[in-house]
Amino acid sequence: MNKRILITGASGCIGHYISETLIQQTEDELYLLVRNPQKLQVDTTVRPGIHVLQGDMQNISQLADLLPTIDVAVLTATAWGGEQTFDINVSKTLELLSLLNPERCQQVIYFSTASVLDSHNQPLKEAGEIGTDYIRSKYECLQKISQLAIAPKITTVFPTLVLGGDAKKPYSHLTSGIPEVTKYINLIRFFKADGSFHFIHGQDIATVVKYLIVNPPQNDKPRRLVLGQKRLTADQAIEELCSYFGKKIFFRIPLSLSLANLIIAVFRIQMAAWDRFCMNYRHFTYDTVINPGSFELPNYCATMSDVLKISGVKAISN
Repeated sequence: MNKRILITGASGCIGHYISETLIQQTEDELYLLVRNPQKLQVDTTVRPGIHVLQGDMQNISQLADLLPTIDVAVLTATAWGGEQTFDINVSKTLELLSLLNPERCQQVIYFSTASVLDSHNQPLKEAGEIGTDYIRSKYECLQKISQLAIAPKITTVFPTLVLGGDAKKPYSHLTSGIPEVTKYINLIRFFKADGSFHFIHGQDIATVVKYLIVNPPQNDKPRRLVLGQKRLTADQAIEELCSYFGKKIFFRIPLSLSLANLIIAVFRIQMAAWDRFCMNYRHFTYDTVINPGSFELPNYCATMSDVLKISGVKAISN
């Protein structure tokens, strides 16, 4: 039986991938909430049952009649900073959730961020204390949604570093910066750095979301899922970059924390408390991460080479 699915933030990077996947691979009735329909680049005319709703999270009460009829809500809309951050990411998100019908709604897939979790997938107190407005708002919302009537139906996903974007989709902040970073490969290859991370591509996020819509977690399964490919150290990333570009590594200088602190002091670099914490924390990795491979589905972007190819970076050998 077809579902009535709401997607907020449909014109964003992740929203585009999810909307496109559900349009092409399901027959569900889709309601795509966007502030500016002109920014939505997916073809909404390819089949019936696709509704573009022009609106804003700040005016979510305007959907008071629609929301109780929704079977699945995919909440990707977010404010990245500014005066509206807490209003949208906390107050209006909670208002939307309260307008859903807990008896009808089968599942809510709520997008948080892995930055609010520690390595054991538990809330990171520093994120709530010194994080950016975006991170603190996500931390606060995470604490409050558990108190709602709809809470047992909420699956919270925590994307790690998000990649994505192409000619018809907005680029993520990370992807847009990759070509600039690769310009410095001749310098980067001679440094060692202590750090590690995960990443996840928008297409792989969409694959996971579609799977979760069809197969919502049962009572004995976790409903908080960190989205990411396998752990990658900073040194591994540098080595894969060099391999992709055909660059040899003759020696490597350890970039220690003390050296970084010296550079910061000498050049009087101003750092926010959260930036300083991240520099000291270094390993933004998690005990358990989820990607399409976790459900025996193909990954679209699983390696650093995949990242570079998909980002349109050309390999240039010596």
